[in-house]
Amino acid sequence: MAAPLTDQEKRRQISLRGIPDLENVHELIKGFNRHLHFTLVKDRNIATPRDYYFALAHAVRDHLVGRWIRTQQFYYEADPKRVYYLSLEFYMGRTLQNTMVNLGVQNTCDEAMYQLGLDIEELEEIEEDAGLGNGGLGRLAACFLDSMATLGLAAYGYGIRYEYGIFNQKIRDGWQVEEADDWLRHGNPWEKARPEYMLPVHFYGRVEETKDGSRWVDTQVVLAMPYDTPIPGYKNNTVNTMRLWSARAPNDFNLRDFNVGDYIQAVLDRNLAENISRVLYPNDNFFEGKELRLKQEYFVVAATLQDIIRRFKTTKKGTPGRTSFESFPDKVAIQLNDTHPAMAIPELMRIFVDIEKLDWDVAWDLTRRTFAYTNHTVLPEALERWPVRLMETLLPRHLQIIYQINQKHLDKIACLFPDDMDKLRQMSLIEEDGEKRVNMAHLCIVGSHAVNGVAQIHSNIIKTQVFRNFSDLEPDKFQNKTNGITPRRWLLVCNTGLVDIIAEAIGEDFVTDLSELRKLNDFVDDKHFIQNIMKVKQENKLKFGQYLEREYHVKINPSSIFDVHVKRIHEYKRQVLNCLHIIHLYNKIRMNPAAPFTPRTVIIGGKAAPGYHMAKVIIKLITSVADVVNHDPLVGDKLKVIFLENYRVSLAEKVIPATDLSEQISTAGTEASGTGNMKFMLNGALTIGTMDGANVEMAEEAGEENMFIFGMRVEEVQELDEKGYDAMTYYEKIPELKQVMDQITSGFFSPKNPNMFKDLTNMLFKHDRFKVFADFEDYMKCQERVSKLFQDPVEWTKMVVRNIAATGKFSSDRTIAEYAREIWGVEPSNIKISPPCEPLRVDHLTT
Repeated sequence: MAAPLTDQEKRRQISLRGIPDLENVHELIKGFNRHLHFTLVKDRNIATPRDYYFALAHAVRDHLVGRWIRTQQFYYEADPKRVYYLSLEFYMGRTLQNTMVNLGVQNTCDEAMYQLGLDIEELEEIEEDAGLGNGGLGRLAACFLDSMATLGLAAYGYGIRYEYGIFNQKIRDGWQVEEADDWLRHGNPWEKARPEYMLPVHFYGRVEETKDGSRWVDTQVVLAMPYDTPIPGYKNNTVNTMRLWSARAPNDFNLRDFNVGDYIQAVLDRNLAENISRVLYPNDNFFEGKELRLKQEYFVVAATLQDIIRRFKTTKKGTPGRTSFESFPDKVAIQLNDTHPAMAIPELMRIFVDIEKLDWDVAWDLTRRTFAYTNHTVLPEALERWPVRLMETLLPRHLQIIYQINQKHLDKIACLFPDDMDKLRQMSLIEEDGEKRVNMAHLCIVGSHAVNGVAQIHSNIIKTQVFRNFSDLEPDKFQNKTNGITPRRWLLVCNTGLVDIIAEAIGEDFVTDLSELRKLNDFVDDKHFIQNIMKVKQENKLKFGQYLEREYHVKINPSSIFDVHVKRIHEYKRQVLNCLHIIHLYNKIRMNPAAPFTPRTVIIGGKAAPGYHMAKVIIKLITSVADVVNHDPLVGDKLKVIFLENYRVSLAEKVIPATDLSEQISTAGTEASGTGNMKFMLNGALTIGTMDGANVEMAEEAGEENMFIFGMRVEEVQELDEKGYDAMTYYEKIPELKQVMDQITSGFFSPKNPNMFKDLTNMLFKHDRFKVFADFEDYMKCQERVSKLFQDPVEWTKMVVRNIAATGKFSSDRTIAEYAREIWGVEPSNIKISPPCEPLRVDHLTT
């Protein structure tokens, strides 16, 4: 019997990854050796595995550079409308494998490394994640960049090059401990510094009124240094740019100190300026009004808008230095990814009015037609409200502009609703109850021509509840753009076995048209196809089980349900509900160890914001429960609990393909969309979830009967809020819940400190906004349905295939095409630019 193929040999067989031409393999080996010698100054005698990774990364990057330059040449010649995606987060993860896939050179690289006696998977594992995001918002931005390049849009991502990304999470004694993510310590082979485009950004100072208008003077200057990263589309030779700004002190920074002789202090104080891009704030759903955060937000928009205007003024079809801005919204679309880049609105007004000397009304019309705003959350604690006193100190001219925008906005409201002071107060950009604050969401809505939510249910909530007054005033402004994920990274890169089976069944067009997966419905009753899907899932589970055993020293039953709940730790995402169910399952086994039981491995992972006490206590509860369950001999391999340390993009790429059951159990009406739910669905996991976020549309696409839906709907949550939620009624009437809670409160899982989880239990009993107990019973019963179906692997897999077939809607290609047509006013070009070795030519692809 032939030995099973290794992962590397399997990858080398897959046609989608490009057939290795021997000449190309030879050229890549030459490039690899050239970089090893001339870039890294090493030979094979002293080179480390990291050196080999860098040599390969540089060799692959060589394939990008010509296409990158060619793409920018094409944009200059064609002068299309350009899209600028402004985001404080880009959660890119690793770049090497994704780049090889999109360029179609993965097989060539695999073969080249194979011939050199190197394991390409080991080299890929050396790459640091670019963790410049907290979670969904930053990862969405990364998927969008991939889709914009694949669709041939002239698009740019703009953000901050944080020196330290999202912290590395360590679990010590069951508690989360944060360590700095020094992701740049070995260098980044994918970026190119562009000091020639360094730009000044101003802070503080005062406003001087002159006969020519307002002047912002006596400012402190920080320089913004751009670093460009290429973003390749999928096999279309388009390579777009992500430009991230790094803060630099000017050479004359604190020159006054130097003049009095304190040269050393003057040099040390440069850190004050450069701290702006030092670290990512690790709070995705909680607003912290820190001065440094506001500096970051203004820093990125000030540098970006200067860059956008420079590019607008120097396009081929205009003339260098052109001053007519009439066509600005026809050539520039700026998307604000949440409120974080909201200062772009007053900054563009400042440029138009103070520098370019446009009339206010003309400038405001251009500004509104340029900007669009995506809302990502309905949680009140996440909405940005900056104190007026802070903005007055840091950005005095911008505060004046915001006041002027607000005055004209309120004058309009007063005309429409005379004597309605409540309406004026509710719609003002300035909140005056307590400390005066600027409501950044209101600024974004008033200053944009389009506002969108990120799932149908979320968009309805912001229209009918959160921003109802604004929606009633301008209903056509509000849209829905359901989120999506890129099938390149979230299928081709991370699940090669599944890709092979799908391609064999329906061809390869699904890679750029995910709706093609509907054809898989024809194979639901094909025994051979179902067996292949089962086999790939089992292989993925075995591989991930080995990873868990190696990293966590816990032996995993590969035949168990891999029940996975990975996302940021937050009360609304209800990891605690999952934990209560784990304890319930444990109690069932303990009560009757001989009773039939469907084995289950529960895997939970995610980071808690460092200052979020309750989230950290939830992690401690999960790890404490895991410690008891995993060491109980009565339980054996029926139930295992793993908390995944330091969950990140590269770890998601391992766990998602191995998952059987995806937990998406937020309280209905709290999750804007979710994209993890889509990644699991695409990779053959079934979803247990509430009717929240994109789960609703997933159920519409796949059929509710092909998901495990439980719990209250949005209307029921609202009714319970109106009636008053009383946790004790559920505790008293559900025996299983009472037993679980009594164990936690009595110290069963924390015998050395029985009161360890007191804060958590007090929250659950007395002030649980997310109503965990109300959904517990239905969740428990739904999980019983999961266990029952899993005992019939064929029927389970048929449901898996129906889910995969229904994921077409959740491609970020579809999302971006909708943004392009319905918000940005551009058409996806569906073109392929000729490769660098040929004269510049553009081929139009069939749709």
